[in-house]
Amino acid sequence: MKPKIQPLGERVLVKHVEEQEQVREGIIIPDSAKEKPQEAEVIALGTGKTGDDGKKSTFEVKVGDRVLVSKYGGTEVKLDGKSYTLMREDDILGILS
Repeated sequence: MKPKIQPLGERVLVKHVEEQEQVREGIIIPDSAKEKPQEAEVIALGTGKTGDDGKKSTFEVKVGDRVLVSKYGGTEVKLDGKSYTLMREDDILGILS
């Protein structure tokens, strides 16, 4: 299901991929102590960055790509009870294969 938001400009909407919980020696780490995962899936793209010459540049990522994102980049948004992050394309560190 496509979220009800269209990013603007050079922004990208991503959904973080949750890591599977690991328990070692009977210790369970609470959700509040876990770090935000850095792997995400691209859900929607903005309209593209406008250069000084007025031309729009294309994105290096596409919808459906699994990407590695900056740990503290972007703004968290909740839509229909699901959490997403809205960030600039510059906050994406790489595309995972």
